[in-house]
Amino acid sequence: MNGRSHPIEHADEPLLWVLRDELGLTGTHYGCGIGACGCCTVLVAGEPVRSCQVTAASVGERPVTTMEGLAERGPDGQVTALHPVQQAFLETPLQCGWCLPGHILCAVALLNRNPAPDEAAIAEAAQPNLCRCGGYNTIKAAVARAAELARSS
Repeated sequence: MNGRSHPIEHADEPLLWVLRDELGLTGTHYGCGIGACGCCTVLVAGEPVRSCQVTAASVGERPVTTMEGLAERGPDGQVTALHPVQQAFLETPLQCGWCLPGHILCAVALLNRNPAPDEAAIAEAAQPNLCRCGGYNTIKAAVARAAELARSS
């Protein structure tokens, strides 16, 4: 989990609740509970996964990245640098932000596959995630900005 091993007490529970309740990683949001909205998205072995739809046990030893695992941290655990996608979304704020885990983690996966995505690729990567506030144009702009930031760093 975010580069560290953690003992899991309730491995038969949905990964979402293990992250939030056992590990205190509340950056992964509960939205619909049926895998439709994307608020609970995490990366499992680099691929977006709806954490409300998989058990912690089914993940096994594969690496899991949550919102908390994107930023660089110093030895004291304090954030030293945001991931370029986090920085871009900070520069391009949305109304409520509830959907951000899904959009940010899908953008990270996209940029890992394609560091210079065009507008169509950005829209396709964002498509599985809902935004209650209708901020889709802002989200696409933030992902394009994240690609710029990643290429310049």
